[in-house]
Amino acid sequence: MLEKSLDRAAYVAEEVWNLEKHKVFASNWFCIGRHDQVGIESGSYKLVDLQGEKVLVVRAADNSLRAFVNMCRHRGTELVDSTDLGAASGCFGAIIRCPYHNWTYNVDGTLRGAPHLADIDHDSYGLLRLGLEIWGGFIFVRQHSGEDPLFNSIGEIASRVKNYPLSELVVGHTITYAVDANWKVIEENYNECYHCGPVHPELCDLVPSFRQGGGVDLDWNRGIAHRDGAYTFTKTGTTTREPFPGLSKDEMVNHKGELVYPNLFLSLSCDHVVSFVLWPKGPNRTTISCDFLFHPNEKVKPDFDPSDAVDFWDLVNRQDWAICERVQRGMMSNFFTEGMFAPMETPSLDIREWWRKQMGK
Repeated sequence: MLEKSLDRAAYVAEEVWNLEKHKVFASNWFCIGRHDQVGIESGSYKLVDLQGEKVLVVRAADNSLRAFVNMCRHRGTELVDSTDLGAASGCFGAIIRCPYHNWTYNVDGTLRGAPHLADIDHDSYGLLRLGLEIWGGFIFVRQHSGEDPLFNSIGEIASRVKNYPLSELVVGHTITYAVDANWKVIEENYNECYHCGPVHPELCDLVPSFRQGGGVDLDWNRGIAHRDGAYTFTKTGTTTREPFPGLSKDEMVNHKGELVYPNLFLSLSCDHVVSFVLWPKGPNRTTISCDFLFHPNEKVKPDFDPSDAVDFWDLVNRQDWAICERVQRGMMSNFFTEGMFAPMETPSLDIREWWRKQMGK
């Protein structure tokens, strides 16, 4: 039996996008990337744009990470110029200084000094701090206050991927994609394999079960087996990299995939993990940061070469992004009212139900 998708407005309407910015992204734990993408020195920072809100992620003196609104508490001046692409990351040193009136802050966000204002209450005028938590080496920021810890969003995913050393992994390569499609179109595509046969012939050669019955009855908890003799996501299905220590027998030869709402995909092989961080930019635009994660023991080897995984994934990714863009262009038609989900696309309904709950529908 066919199930209805969300309606047209959910994918194309500016008014829905404006609501999503607050109800979906600002109210939930939003992944901004890996912990090793912020420098290791005290005062190192990364400036991120969370659907128009500029946020500084800063490394404090105790090596912890904290998130602050990119705004001086005096007159609201940007502490880091958001129009300067070269300033998107860097290091403040010991002091964060406002360029307007020289107010200064410690890297933990506390007010350090306000010129000629000896009686100012330092405790009341520190930088505005946002929620920040780390799981598996991934940084998550939440703009709106709430009582739910990040682990409630991760849920059962943590136990399903517990054997993978996610916290230890380091970025070996990054590809950034600009996709002209709504973020939900991309997530629905990621969450089903009905499309794998028509869209991904090379992937289905590696994982034959992806084309059988439209990808029905895939056991993602156990992982999906590769063809005979293959055990990882490369064109040959093999690699010179050692597998992660501590994996189960199934995890040594199977592939796993997870979706952490609202914007993180994980695809896990025995020797590498690929993460996709979605940065929704509007109702029909999404930037995707694709990081290839490896064990640090592999990355330091003189002959380390991630290209076997990178090249194969880049091929599959571009096939996905192209078909998602075609879906988006079709949805822009005034004749489109809603789509349909076939029975083998049932996992995609998770996105529909999760989104409706966030939007109060």
